[in-house]
Amino acid sequence: MFHTDATILGILGIVLMAVFTTSSSQHPWCKKFYSVVPALLLAYFIPGLFSSTGIIDASNSKLYYVATRYLLPPCMILLVLSVDLKGILGLGPKALIMFFAGTLGVIIGGPLAIILLGGMFPEYGDPQSADALWRGMSTLAGTWIGGGANQTAMKEIFKVGDQIFSVMVVVDIIVANCWMAFLLWMVPRAHKWDTYFKADTTSIDALQKKMEDYHHGKDQMPTLTNYMQMFGLAFFLSGVAHFLADIIAPFFETHFPQTVQFSLTSSFFWLIVLATLFGVILSFTKYKKLEYFGASKLGSVFLYILIATIGLKMNLVEIAKNPSLFLLGFVWMLIHGLCMFGAAYVTKSPFFFFAVGSKANIGGAASAPVVAAAFHPMLAPVAVLLAVLGYVIGTYGAWLTGILMRAVS
Repeated sequence: MFHTDATILGILGIVLMAVFTTSSSQHPWCKKFYSVVPALLLAYFIPGLFSSTGIIDASNSKLYYVATRYLLPPCMILLVLSVDLKGILGLGPKALIMFFAGTLGVIIGGPLAIILLGGMFPEYGDPQSADALWRGMSTLAGTWIGGGANQTAMKEIFKVGDQIFSVMVVVDIIVANCWMAFLLWMVPRAHKWDTYFKADTTSIDALQKKMEDYHHGKDQMPTLTNYMQMFGLAFFLSGVAHFLADIIAPFFETHFPQTVQFSLTSSFFWLIVLATLFGVILSFTKYKKLEYFGASKLGSVFLYILIATIGLKMNLVEIAKNPSLFLLGFVWMLIHGLCMFGAAYVTKSPFFFFAVGSKANIGGAASAPVVAAAFHPMLAPVAVLLAVLGYVIGTYGAWLTGILMRAVS
């Protein structure tokens, strides 16, 4: 029914307004409903429902691109400018352990999925064909460990055919977004996970309490000048990040083409790295006090717009068109989750590290901060740092996955 970006953005706006208005309502039905269903999940799922049922046609929408390129960088700057860097570093090694457990889950999950279900796809069964199943799945491994740049690298390295590639793009969108919906649903239940695993959440709780104490008694009513300072700083530094990224990425592509393996030729990679760096630098200046006037709240507005545009990409109707391939993707994701579950059990890791470690692999810098911010806005930088690590190792991990999948094929 609706296909223009201006109209779609208006619909997303009223959806977010309705979700937050009802989630903060004291009405007994609303309180009961939101004790089961997180507001964050609805902000993500309702746009997906509209997209799946044809109410919104997002196939040609540019809103996701605009949100990731023009709203995510200033969002990161506003969320990070009051960051406690020392506190984040004090979270310990479990975040890294869970991240690499997620990477391992993707690497071994691909070959196992082919062994279990590969016989269901005779049309993609010839391992020498450009449209071989293992070739298409190698691009999925690229984006599930790193991001779009790593996915493109796999397409070129393994000479992936366009037919299987286009199918895997849809599998990626559906499976990864369903997994994200599960993680968001689990966030309010994280304490049950932590109790079951006897997880030590001391460092996370201390960091959250420190940020809450940072606000206590210091929050002030923002003026128009304060809003302009936040807006000006965030978008100016975001513009500088864009400017520098468009210089640095081509430089590496021209002089060091081999660094494509580390995503150093990707402008988006540098955009996220620089925006996060600028936010960290601001945290050592007087502008850190902009948090008293709601810098992270303004950043969260941008973040929720991004969440809604990510939801637009989730068209569940596509599952009915080729359910077997989606089953393959879900089995792969299940193996990833089980691998992380095992690591969490052994290390007694909190659910925060499970969720962020997983999305830093599967979602990258565009969606990992969403899950982290669901715990606390100040924890978003943890997810960004891990997502950047995913970009760096994504090509190597995906290449190894591709080699293993070719062997079992």
